[in-house]
Amino acid sequence: MRRFSRIIHTQAFRVFLLIAGIQAVFLGALAWAMITVHQSNLQEHVLLSGKRVTDLVILSTQHSMLRNDKAEAQEIVTAVGSEPGIDGIRIINKDGLVIFATTQAEIGRRFSIRAEVCALCHDHNGLVIPGAEQGHQYRIFTKSDGGRVLSLSTVIRNAPQCSDASCHAHPATKRVLGIMDTEMSLAEVDRSSQESRNQFVTLSMIAVLVVALVSGGFIWWFVRRPAKWLIEGMELASTGSLDLRLEVRTHDELGQVAGAFNAMMEDLARARKEITEWSDTLEAKVREKTADLERAHKRMVAVEKLASLGNLSASVAHEINNPLEGILTFAKLSIRRIQKLHLPPETAATLCADLELVAEEAQRCGAIVKNLLVFSRQAPATFQTTTISAIVKRCALLVKHYAEQHRVTLTMDLAPDDALICDPGQIQQVLMVLMVNGIEAIAALPSPSSGGELRVESTVAADGGTVIVRVADVGIGIPEDLLGNIFEPFFTTKTEGKGVGLGLSIAYGIVQRHRGTIEVESVPGQGSVFTVTLLRSQPSPTQAAPVIGTNA
Repeated sequence: MRRFSRIIHTQAFRVFLLIAGIQAVFLGALAWAMITVHQSNLQEHVLLSGKRVTDLVILSTQHSMLRNDKAEAQEIVTAVGSEPGIDGIRIINKDGLVIFATTQAEIGRRFSIRAEVCALCHDHNGLVIPGAEQGHQYRIFTKSDGGRVLSLSTVIRNAPQCSDASCHAHPATKRVLGIMDTEMSLAEVDRSSQESRNQFVTLSMIAVLVVALVSGGFIWWFVRRPAKWLIEGMELASTGSLDLRLEVRTHDELGQVAGAFNAMMEDLARARKEITEWSDTLEAKVREKTADLERAHKRMVAVEKLASLGNLSASVAHEINNPLEGILTFAKLSIRRIQKLHLPPETAATLCADLELVAEEAQRCGAIVKNLLVFSRQAPATFQTTTISAIVKRCALLVKHYAEQHRVTLTMDLAPDDALICDPGQIQQVLMVLMVNGIEAIAALPSPSSGGELRVESTVAADGGTVIVRVADVGIGIPEDLLGNIFEPFFTTKTEGKGVGLGLSIAYGIVQRHRGTIEVESVPGQGSVFTVTLLRSQPSPTQAAPVIGTNA
């Protein structure tokens, strides 16, 4: 639809419409004129036939009338009136009385001066129209059944033999004895005219179509295509594609425009090249310094944030660790004392259940404190040569049972040679966090019984300097507005009581110590992909990168 809209708004289409319109009007006018002439010729032919029939009847009945043999005259009228194309014949005397007719019911019928058959020769005062008796008069009317009829009225003159006849002599001064009214059917004329009209219309439409197609093809090939090339070239030039050159195929006006366009494009390309050469060096340096500043700023903000949180975490962990140990110890001791007392079973069970809840919550708080200490601890990394494949397989063994519980299928696609220098324990901790989070994300789907797939794959970069590990799940995903916060301490998307938000923070710190990167891509409802990029060799095998946090 859009393409058709573009076509109808082109100049070529307007020219095509103009040519087709002029041709249609010309052929329509020609067809109408030819049909009109053809119909007029056919009517003239019917009129001529009517005159001949009239003259034939008058001459044939003259002898019978001289002998006053009306029966013979009626037979002649009936015989001639039965011929094809003749609707009826009637002979009317001077007084308007029908004396002979092809239809017996009309014999004896009287016409008034005002009747249509009489009005051809008489005016409204009853006077004869001058010259009317000199020849034939005709009219065309439509019958009740819809057919058209040509009615020819011919004057029957008083011949000398009529005035001298002994049967019913008419005085010689009486010039007109009556009229003969002959009705000729125009059905064949109308049918032939309609056929001619249909043929003319069909041939005209075919001619319009053929000429329109030929002219449209000519316009499209010699006007529209070159113009389209020019338009496409200008559109590409507007987007900055100055290397485009149009092929000059003709030497007409469009060919000259194409040549001028090519010259303009060469000038623009040369000017842009000169400008680009002056600005490329400066732009490259500005981009490089800007990128360095942005990266440094991001690292500084992250270091300051995590360092402050590390100090706070270490202080809080030390302050609450001893009270938690006391709560847990006394809760367990109180359970034992209650069990030794002689209390009612229901009361003892209620008290023990409350104390067990206290002990469980104290243990959970202790786990949180332990994670805080891990997050804030500046433990030295022990770098050694290993393979990512070995670390991934060890992690798979540890989470295998956990994955089976949640109906999660664990698949691995590991590179054959992915050796690197790292701290295997810390990298294992990173991968364990990512794999456990992936299993829990799949289990959090609305229909976890259907299971899912957790995929771990490793590849070596094309330059051979880094190893890339991807952990992909088909879980609930992470909303886009939360992706920037998932590596912050104590930030979690899990329900209350199922996480404290330190796993990804610790993983982020470990990757940073190895001078690597960790990134995430996620689509809500479709899953997440965590990508860990690690250097295959560290700057110093025995020296870790600067660590975020403080000593516990």
